[in-house]
Amino acid sequence: MKVLIVNGPNLNLLGVREPDKYGTRSLEEIEQELRTRVKGKDIELLFFQSNTEGEIIDFLQKNYKNSAYLMINPGAFTHTSIALRDAILGLKLPTIEVHLTNIHAREEFRKRSYISDVSVGVITGFGWYSYIMALDYIIKNSGKEG
Repeated sequence: MKVLIVNGPNLNLLGVREPDKYGTRSLEEIEQELRTRVKGKDIELLFFQSNTEGEIIDFLQKNYKNSAYLMINPGAFTHTSIALRDAILGLKLPTIEVHLTNIHAREEFRKRSYISDVSVGVITGFGWYSYIMALDYIIKNSGKEG
């Protein structure tokens, strides 16, 4: 089973960018933790990060066919990208929207997500552990538990 894990703009700066909000773990460290959690399971994780909306959409369209789930932290595209929303909707791929911070407890413009209504669920506000919670859901619902 293949799972796409996509991260949007500025998430490549995790561990450096506003650690008081986003934590001290780098994106690479989060990815390594996810790889560790699927070791010994028949699960392939395919990671992608881009600061460019079109590159994310191209990646999704290229890789969705043989994938079982999409886990996505769209970053700022959460609140701005109808194009990304439409791409996810068109894929018909079960999607989990993930955020490090609680977007509902932040600035007013961050409270609106264009991705939530095309996702099976949203995990927000648990720092890097939001990714673990999403992966746990995927494992449990795919029957790939240990």
